[in-house]
Amino acid sequence: MVADIAYLQDQQQSINRMQQLFSAQQAAFAKDPMPDADTRVDQLKALKQVLLNHQDAFIKAINADFGRRSADETRLAEIMPSLEAIHYASKHLRRWMKPSRRKVGMAFQPARAQVVYQPLGVVGIIVPWNYPLYLAIGPLVTALAAGNRALIKMSESTPRTAEVLERMLGSVFTEEQVAVVTGEAEVGAAFSRLAFDHLLFTGATSIGRHVMRAAADNLTPVTLELGGKSPAIVSQDVPLADAAERIAFGKAVNAGQTCVAPDYILCPRDRVEPLAEALQQRFAQMYPSLRDNPDYTQIVNPRQYLRLQGYLSDANEKGARILPVNPANEDLDGTRVIAPTLLLNVNDDMTVMQDEIFGPLLPILPYDNLDAALSYIAERPRPLALYYFGYDKAEQQRLMQQTHAGGMCINDAVLHVAQDDMPFGGIGASGMGHYHGHEGFLAMSKAKGVYIKQRYNGAKPIYPPYGGTLLKLVYKLFLR
Repeated sequence: MVADIAYLQDQQQSINRMQQLFSAQQAAFAKDPMPDADTRVDQLKALKQVLLNHQDAFIKAINADFGRRSADETRLAEIMPSLEAIHYASKHLRRWMKPSRRKVGMAFQPARAQVVYQPLGVVGIIVPWNYPLYLAIGPLVTALAAGNRALIKMSESTPRTAEVLERMLGSVFTEEQVAVVTGEAEVGAAFSRLAFDHLLFTGATSIGRHVMRAAADNLTPVTLELGGKSPAIVSQDVPLADAAERIAFGKAVNAGQTCVAPDYILCPRDRVEPLAEALQQRFAQMYPSLRDNPDYTQIVNPRQYLRLQGYLSDANEKGARILPVNPANEDLDGTRVIAPTLLLNVNDDMTVMQDEIFGPLLPILPYDNLDAALSYIAERPRPLALYYFGYDKAEQQRLMQQTHAGGMCINDAVLHVAQDDMPFGGIGASGMGHYHGHEGFLAMSKAKGVYIKQRYNGAKPIYPPYGGTLLKLVYKLFLR
């Protein structure tokens, strides 16, 4: 009882602090609603330098939060894309900020029109646990490039990373510009209820629905980066070694705890067994051992580990053929390491085919022709990513035009997320809105149309009282 009271008091203190930070950022924005380009670039440059200075601290913190997280994966999948996002935004934001000239119709001359891109105000960023650095810094870069202030809610599952991030950001930003808050589910729910000018959430679809409901009370626009079951389609003629090495990398990085990881494979029926063999070989080459291999990330916490083990048990009970890739035949008990595991003979009654997997389990489903594969995908919620492996240009074009997904790779997996000149976002159950690059700048800006006239008023002929020669001429010219 005492512990419960202490917990609630602690969460309430976090909520109170969060509300104070939010109010302070609102007040600060009201005093400086349009930071100039130099200010924004300076902020991004400062963020870059402090991130470089703290990279070792982040590697250690993320490793501690996961229990074991590959240092190279943290560099490649968190630090490097964060720096690239900063480089890209710094280079382009002056052009993005320039008012856009628009045409004025003849009936409204003399006048001119333009679109001015204004910061929205205070942006809320809700960060998941799987990439706790990149999924904080990426949205923050977008928010700062657009001239906003940002309040960041970190996941309770990555407290050490949150501590380093708060310390790092606090060394270059005041809390009125950028601040970090932490806390459990109660704090997260209260965060979603704040009247942000924009709210960006990355996480599960089920939680995204709650976030959107909370934001709706304030008419807060949202960007939802969710997930879902992202398919990989293997064509009839692609070399299986090519497909296997790229799928294996996309699935194994971060032990599959990636929102755009290939969730399942659709493979021509007569190629399922050869593909399974090629994937097993590739996984084994990448990870010749698992238990103590620093290159192989473990599952972040016991809850996620038990969830994945439940998927395996359920699939096994319902007749799936389970092929773990454990080359050294190690005993993994007592760890949160789950071997890359292929699942054959799966069906829709299995939970592994109902929920987003978010782990190193990879079902392979047979298809008899491409139409059947496309129908299978179209009948299900639209995924965050879709992958096609095949060198036939006509088939590539068909997949681009006839499928819906948040993003797509042809002959690769997951790396589209790191392309700063492309928008990143979901569709349907996998999310809404975009960030990254120019689309992110637009999402976190108000594109305000401005119509400008000076002394001469060419609109007088349309003022009451109606009638007269000039109005008849206007009708003659424009009612046609």
